[in-house]
Parts: sequence; C-alpha cells; structure tokens
Amino acid sequence: MEKNASSLLDFIKASPSPFHVVEQAAKELSAAGFQELSLGSPFRLQRGGRYFLRAYGSAFVAFRVGEAGPLRMAAAHTDSPCFRLKPSASMEKEGYGVLNVEPYGGLMLRTWLDRPLSLAGKVVLRRDDPFQPEVRLFDGEGPLITIPSLAIHMDREVNEKGTLKVQENLLPLATLLGETEGEEKKDFFLSWLAEEIGAGEEDILSYDLLTYPVEEGTSLGLQGELLSSPRLDNLTSVVACLSGLCAAEGAKGIRLIACFDNEEIGSRTKQGAAGNLLRGILARIYKALGTPEALEPALASGFLLSVDVAHATHPNYASKMDPKLHPVLGGGVALKQAASQSYAGDAEAVAILRALAEEAGIPWQHFVNHSDSRGGSTIGSMLSATLAIRAADIGVPILAMHSARETMARSDQESLERLLQRFLA
Repeated sequence: MEKNASSLLDFIKASPSPFHVVEQAAKELSAAGFQELSLGSPFRLQRGGRYFLRAYGSAFVAFRVGEAGPLRMAAAHTDSPCFRLKPSASMEKEGYGVLNVEPYGGLMLRTWLDRPLSLAGKVVLRRDDPFQPEVRLFDGEGPLITIPSLAIHMDREVNEKGTLKVQENLLPLATLLGETEGEEKKDFFLSWLAEEIGAGEEDILSYDLLTYPVEEGTSLGLQGELLSSPRLDNLTSVVACLSGLCAAEGAKGIRLIACFDNEEIGSRTKQGAAGNLLRGILARIYKALGTPEALEPALASGFLLSVDVAHATHPNYASKMDPKLHPVLGGGVALKQAASQSYAGDAEAVAILRALAEEAGIPWQHFVNHSDSRGGSTIGSMLSATLAIRAADIGVPILAMHSARETMARSDQESLERLLQRFLA
C-alpha cells in the first residue's frame, strides 16, 4: 500500500498540467520498454510489441499487441479544474500586477483563495517555419501568485453568502507595480516569462498556462490512512491505467489505455474522448497488423473500463448520497451506475467487474446518485456509444471533488491498481 500511495504522489508532483502528465507517462512507458509512435506517421507493429503515442501534447494512448485474443481497454483523463491564463494576461489594478484568468472546468472557487499557486503548461515560440513553432513545457515550480480573499471586516456576510465572480474577485496577484502614471506600461508577465524561459518577448507567440497549488500531496489521518492532494481527479486513474498496462506481460489480444484531455469541459476536442482519436488509432492498429476487418468484431466482443473518481460519502453531508449505495473512503473501488447512462454500464458489465474483483479479493462498492440529484458524468458513456463497445465506470471514492485539494484513502488506490492489473492481464 505504501508503494502505491508514494508512486501516486510522486506522479502528481511531476504532473502540474496535462502536458506534464503526458511527459511523465512517456518517461514511465519508455522505461518499461514501450516504443514511441507518431500520430503523424504510419504504424509499424508486430505481435508481442508494446507502443505508445502522444496526441497534441496533452493526451496519450499506449498499448500491447499480443497473439490473437480479445480487445480490452481502459480510459481516463489528464486534466483537472483550475484557472487558465488568458492571452496577454498582464493587468494593472491599483498599482498591483494581476493576471487575467478564466475558469477551466467546474472548479470549487473558494478553495483556491489564499493559497500559494504556481503556473505550468506550454509556451510556443517563433521559428523560421510558421507551421513548425517550437513548443516548450514550462513549470514555475515554486510559489508565484496568490488569490487573496477579502477581509471579513469588509464582507460581513461572506460566511452566509460568499458569492465570487472570477473576473471581478479572483484575478491572481502576481507583482507590485507601484506608480506608473505617465510611464509606458509594459507587459510585466510576458517580460517575466521571456526571462524565465530564456527567449525574447517578441519570440513568444502564444502559451497555454494554468494555475496549480504548490503545496504537495501528503498523508494524513491518525493512522496515516488518508491522502490529501491536488488533482486526485483524475491522476489516480491515470496512474492505475499505467500500472495495469505495464503489468500485462504475455496478455493475448490488444491491451490499450487511453488518457484524454478536456474531460472537465465536455471532451469535444481533437484530444478529447468525444472526438475520433481513439477509433482512428484502433483502426490503424488493426490495419498495421494486417487484419483491418477484425476491428468491428473486436469492438463488439471487447470491453472498456472508464476510470474516474467517484463521490465518497461525506460525514457532514451524508444526506446528499443515496441512502444505501454510497461508497466510503477505504471501502475499495467504486463501481458507478446510473439509469441515465451518465455512467456507462449494463447488467453484464457489472457482473464482469464484480466477478473480476471478487475472484482476486479486491474490495469494491456500489455508487449510485441520490435519486433527486443529477450527479456527474464521465467519458465512459461517450466512448461506449461512439465505439459500440460494452463498458463500465469505476474509480476511487474521494471527498471534495473539484476542490484545489481532494481527499482519499490510501488503500483505495491499491485496490484500483490491482483491479486494472487484473482486467488488463
């Protein structure tokens, strides 16, 4: 259990943005003997091979090719709710330098206040060929910015109401500008960024940068049984998918994991699960193996796991959960179901997952939404629909989903990784 928790926290620390998630995954896959392919080049595959490819910097797919056998896939997402910088982010307000940001995903706004934050993502630089700009990953690493809350003396109703508007109340404080009246206003952020990456301001064409809390994940609880960390949603699942695939030595058929970007904003992007990325890659795999006609039968008889966190029962808000089917921290993997099919699955899918878990002695528990609550959704249903493949939704239960910090049980990560290893074996 200690190894699972430590590996998870190390991965989260190394992955402050989706771009860094892909970079870290590529390092681990390469170390495990996976060969990198290019999305823009033909696939050359052989039985017994292991491969991975990056998709537009923030998504990746990895797979093993065994002898003839079934298709089994697991999918997760690389993104988490945060604030993202707008272009030309420098703003001057009352002598302060603040950054112009917009919300990404359904973040819990108040949890981002008064924290030391940093910036991470990618910076795109000018090169001779406009169609081939230089892309550099960027991580500010240490504390850079903060979003100060308003003192209670000036907002006596903050504990009762506490309404926050991003454009008005939540622009991060980045620097002190002092008096600039009559002076030429310069782009303080662009100037700082250029110095940090060792480039000229005129060479920075664009960037995709996001905020993240610099406080690292940690154990807590009287017995050290809990984990508190940013981005448990959904790096718990990315780590479990990698663990399952790397352990799948000698598996027959195709074993594949796909970790998409943009789940938190609907997935309808080229690197998102609602696009054609996965179907296109599958078609290329079967074509490269000389069996293009085998894809549709493989999908019809295959199985997909959608791996994303679930809501754990909150001790102070237990009435928000279904009165019977409510997972708790430490109870094992949550098997998610919904009549609306916002979570993928049917009776056969549930039976398969139960049998796999119970045969291996892996603890599991049901999650179903309270009947008067809409609840969330995952990429499972959209992938199951577009691929016409049987699917099920699973994940570790967590508290404070979409907060700047979330909480889970250490043992649940071990259970999830064991289940992925069993599924992909």
